Amino acid sequence: MDYESNARLFKAFCDENRLRIIELLKDGEKCACTLQDELTIVQSTLSHHMKILIESKVVESRKDKKWTYYSLSDSGSELAKNTLSEILTKSENYSSFCICED
Repeated sequence: MDYESNARLFKAFCDENRLRIIELLKDGEKCACTLQDELTIVQSTLSHHMKILIESKVVESRKDKKWTYYSLSDSGSELAKNTLSEILTKSENYSSFCICED
């Protein structure tokens, strides 16, 4: 298991603003100015959150002239779902085990 990649992936979900951004992007692609206005945050704060979301591969961006547009990444969303499922699924060898002495 690649703990570093998994931590980077799930860091995307560990902030209220990033969760709000993901929620906004569920309805489709949004430009940075729309996200900034909806969240009532300054541009530098939005940039910080978008950097984390893009590094996690949950969000992707594209440039069109001077504007940046963001959308949910289908492959990143699938990766997040599959990774969480893999982490939370008990192994076939699962058993209760304790090394403590009575």
